[in-house]
Amino acid sequence: MSLEAYQKTQQATEAPSQTEYRIFAEVTRALIDAKDLPKTDKRLHDALYRNRRLWSTLATDCAVEGNKLPDMLRGQIISLSIWVGKYSSQVARGEDSIDVLVSVNRNIMDGLAAQASLASSSVNNDTGDRNGQDFTSATV
Repeated sequence: MSLEAYQKTQQATEAPSQTEYRIFAEVTRALIDAKDLPKTDKRLHDALYRNRRLWSTLATDCAVEGNKLPDMLRGQIISLSIWVGKYSSQVARGEDSIDVLVSVNRNIMDGLAAQASLASSSVNNDTGDRNGQDFTSATV
C-alpha cells in the first residue's frame, strides 16, 4: 500500500477532533523545530505561516453561520486567531518567543485529546471495543 493510499484511509476513518489534533500536532512540531532558528530563516517563517493559516481557517469556520460550536467558544477562537496573527508577527521580527505559540497550540491539543477520548469511550462503551486511540500533546 502506498503512503498516499494509507493517508487517504487514515483521513477517511478519523473523527473530526482527531483530524484537528493531527493538524495541530504537525503545525506545532514545525514551530518547535523552528524555535532556535534565526529570524531570517525561511523555515521559521514557513512554520509561522502554517500556524497562522491553521488559526485563520479555524476563525473562518467559526464565523460561518451554522457552525455548531457555542457562540462564546466561537468568539474565543476568533479572538485567539487574531492574537495568533499579531503575536506571530512579533515572533517573526525577533521581538517575542515562539514558545508561547507552542503553548497555546498544546493547550488546544489537550482539549481536542480530551474530546476525542470522551467520544472514543462513548463509542467503545457502545461496542465493547477497547482499542481507542489515546492522544496527548506531550508527544509533540
